[in-house]
Amino acid sequence: MTDSISLNPLKKLDRGTLIACCLAVAAAQLCITVPSPINGEIQAAFGASGSQVAWVTSAFILPTAILELNFGVVGDLFGRKRLLVIGGLVLALGELLNATSQNITMMWTGQALAGIGAAALFPSSLAVIAAATPDGKDRAKAVSTWALSISIASAVGPLSSGVLATVADFRWAFVPPVFLGLAVAAVSWKLVTDSKAPQGRTLDWPGQITIAVGLTALLWGIIEGGERGWSSAAIVGSLSLAAVALVGFVVAEKRAASPMFNLDLLRIPSFAAAAVVALAGMFGFIGTAYCVSIRLGAVMHLSALRASMPFVILQLIPLMLAPVLSRMLTRVDARWLLMGGLLPMAAGQFWIAAIPITTTSLAAFIGPVLLLGIGFICVVSSLTSAAVNAVPIHMTGMASGATSLVREFGQGLGPAVISTIAMSAASSALVGKLSGADAGMEAAAGPLAVVNAGSDSARAAAQDALGHGMALGVVVCGCASLLGVLVTLLLVCRSTARSTADATGEPAEAAAV
Repeated sequence: MTDSISLNPLKKLDRGTLIACCLAVAAAQLCITVPSPINGEIQAAFGASGSQVAWVTSAFILPTAILELNFGVVGDLFGRKRLLVIGGLVLALGELLNATSQNITMMWTGQALAGIGAAALFPSSLAVIAAATPDGKDRAKAVSTWALSISIASAVGPLSSGVLATVADFRWAFVPPVFLGLAVAAVSWKLVTDSKAPQGRTLDWPGQITIAVGLTALLWGIIEGGERGWSSAAIVGSLSLAAVALVGFVVAEKRAASPMFNLDLLRIPSFAAAAVVALAGMFGFIGTAYCVSIRLGAVMHLSALRASMPFVILQLIPLMLAPVLSRMLTRVDARWLLMGGLLPMAAGQFWIAAIPITTTSLAAFIGPVLLLGIGFICVVSSLTSAAVNAVPIHMTGMASGATSLVREFGQGLGPAVISTIAMSAASSALVGKLSGADAGMEAAAGPLAVVNAGSDSARAAAQDALGHGMALGVVVCGCASLLGVLVTLLLVCRSTARSTADATGEPAEAAAV
């Protein structure tokens, strides 16, 4: 993206364009965080299983991850202003479906549509800013404002969601994003100065189709495998399709004249390591957030407002630390920041796993959540710096985009895998402890159904079993963070070929997205 946007620079970034781009990315980011505090409300309203609730998050993140790279090309070819307007409208439509959903399938559809809209808004808003700021200092200032709007939206999203779900039906949490999407479309149409850079840009349809099929089939197989059985024909078929499609993606990218991802990047150890860290780190972070959300809402039945507090704290940390980290990125090598983020994340995750399931005091979560927040902003801020510093300068745009894709897929994978682990462990822990209608309820809908609608003794047993399962899931998240530490230590090397100044703009971009 970076290379193409410089081909058609605007004379100056006007205030209206900056406001519209910041509003666009804030709307997209807010939609990501809205479901976090109300997963328990969603589960109770629709009688959803653990895997079905996991799809609420994954249905949004998956299309964002797989479409973002090609939407960047679409904006370059046909104009970024048009993509901002369309993205805002699609986001609003998806959130309208969420706000009026009558079943979990309707909510998945709404989340997927909103994710498609977000996939258009993230790259096009950043590209418009970058095209209008050929001067490095102006660009850094504009991108910092863009990133700040994301941090603010990340903090506002869970809070507004928790408040609305507490005073009204949980569906009201999706109403503000509807109006935000419409506002993005209107403001972008009115204020944005358009830009595009079609020179040398073509859509990689074989690559886009194969990566979309591969990642979707893989995620579906993982999420559903725990409930349907790993040997079932549907799961075996889904995972086989994922393998074939991902091999097809490799073949397509090798043959493409203008690939969406140059596979030669994977031969660079530091870049490959950064991709692994992005996957493992974001898998662990979002997997932990999913467990905390289910624990506080669906298991302990806290109000949506109380359940939102850990997520508000979690998102405020990046907002407060972003200015400090932007300076640190110019003074501290990215690999040390990566390890300095992954270690607190792991500590926070193991701490959360050790908190008894019966604990309802939010004070018990402040310490580990602070560690998670500090670790998260350090990791995300330095990930792209480590990636782009490892590659030739003409490939930094692709490296940044590819890291973003892997990071976001890790966020989609986290709830999928951790839900499967937690619910499978909880079901195993309940074997022989339930009888009659309670046992039938567990067999049909899983332990979450028992903890909400079973007899008193069954609820207590299910609560203990879910505590065991979610603790195990969060431990897996902590181990993923430690894996990231090991990979960083062994493979992410200090860059001597690229100046730190070249990369200081990129981390803010990737961190926010």
